[in-house]
Amino acid sequence: MSLLAVNGLKTYFHTRNGVVRAVDGVSFSLEKGKTVGIVGESGSGKSVTCYSMMGLIPMPPGKIEAGTATFDGIDLLSCGEKILRTVRGKRIGMIFQDPMTSLNPYMRISTQVAEPLRLHMGMNKSTAHQHAIEALREVGIPDPEKRIDSYPHEFSGGMRQRVMIAMALITKPEILIADEPTTALDVTVQKQILELIKERQRQLGTAVIFITHDLAVISEVCDEVNVMYAGRIVERATAAELFANPLHAYTRSLLKSIPATHAKGEELYTIPGLPPNISQPIPGCAFRPRNTIGNPSLCPTDTRPQLKEIQPDHWAQNCPGCLS
Repeated sequence: MSLLAVNGLKTYFHTRNGVVRAVDGVSFSLEKGKTVGIVGESGSGKSVTCYSMMGLIPMPPGKIEAGTATFDGIDLLSCGEKILRTVRGKRIGMIFQDPMTSLNPYMRISTQVAEPLRLHMGMNKSTAHQHAIEALREVGIPDPEKRIDSYPHEFSGGMRQRVMIAMALITKPEILIADEPTTALDVTVQKQILELIKERQRQLGTAVIFITHDLAVISEVCDEVNVMYAGRIVERATAAELFANPLHAYTRSLLKSIPATHAKGEELYTIPGLPPNISQPIPGCAFRPRNTIGNPSLCPTDTRPQLKEIQPDHWAQNCPGCLS
């Protein structure tokens, strides 16, 4: 049984320039102890998908147009703010993409790390403070007794990211949403952060939704991968299957653009053009104008392709041009 089941999620932003269909019918599920990856270019709808479930979309201009996100019998999309507050930060934790903008620069680290314990667990200030010190020690911050009273700007980027992880995991959540947690970190710190998340996952049995545009990270940490483009999932499979046998032209293009797959001195492959303007209706295949790997002449121009099980447990949009 799935710990989280998202079905037909649609999140639109109503702007002066039109309706931006940021997430346009996304469905996926998450099981206990598993890691599901959501990968795609910037603007594909990865973060908005998870922000919608957490009730973090600004309304207006944002609006949940349709869909459900069922967690332990609770539909996160329609349960209301009061119920959502009992889940968000306690049973579902989130590591935000940029810790410098997510941490309050005017508050000490001690106050911010201890806040979930005081808010959700009812701990007094002293007990929460001690738990916060232990949380910082567990994520590898040296001398946490002294560093806990620092401000965010006194930490490096990697250390701020560790603080974010400590805050997200301090209540031992059942689900952890990691929104590009290794962006802008050097390779050494990136590896440490990934190992830290996996270790806590092994200890607590936490399920993880991992959002990133880094396919190397996806291959290392995820059990299942959802590839998103223009607000929709274009391919879904286990990580091993996706990397061994990518079906959709967009997935193949992403994999082909990895520098490590090119011979030394060979010109790097890049996907031409830009993602489509999702404030305008897309009548056919969204990837058709950029499709240089498949056969764009076969891409439909009047109907959007739908996700279909092409092979056992391997789903892809049924676009003849992108599958050729």
